[in-house]
Amino acid sequence: MAARGRFITFEGGEGAGKSTQIGRLCERLESLGIEVVQVREPGGTALGEEMRRILADTKGDSPTDRAEALLFLAARAQLVEKKLLPALERGAWVVSDRFSDSTIAYQGYGRGLDVEALERMNAFACAGLRPDVTLFLDLPRDVAVSRMRAREIAAGGGPDRIESAGDEFHARVAEGFRRMAAAEPGRFATIDASGGEEAVWEAIWKRLKPLT
Repeated sequence: MAARGRFITFEGGEGAGKSTQIGRLCERLESLGIEVVQVREPGGTALGEEMRRILADTKGDSPTDRAEALLFLAARAQLVEKKLLPALERGAWVVSDRFSDSTIAYQGYGRGLDVEALERMNAFACAGLRPDVTLFLDLPRDVAVSRMRAREIAAGGGPDRIESAGDEFHARVAEGFRRMAAAEPGRFATIDASGGEEAVWEAIWKRLKPLT
């Protein structure tokens, strides 16, 4: 029987550079002969991608805060059962752009929903699955805004519904991530994302290389 794979999650606010670093990590792991399953939240399944479309929509019937949380949780439950657990059981590494900590940060600290209730619902949706390592890319809000604007100009689009929630909301989200990282230093690795891409990558690989 293959040894259980590793479950690595990336967390942080908008504009922190998660996608770039996830790409680098997956490339490095594959170069070492490791099977990698890369996913994003919400997404990764047909149901999850439909939830993603609904949650990002700025023009449709916006979900209430509680409905928003439940949509994220439903997408997560589908992803865990359909993709994550089977991949981990066969020994693959799973690298996820966001996971359960985002619900606590965004819907708990950001929206003001009951954190303890969200933690219980997360445990149910995840079937007890927890990341082995969570990389929290911490970035000052002003730098994040500048990066997002540059990205939007390059892509010719605009912010989605959550990205446009406002500075106070995103400040609460960042504080939520920082509190979680402080509470679980064994799982979280806080990475200063304000530096250059190479410096961020070196900090990430320093944390993960011993696991390979």
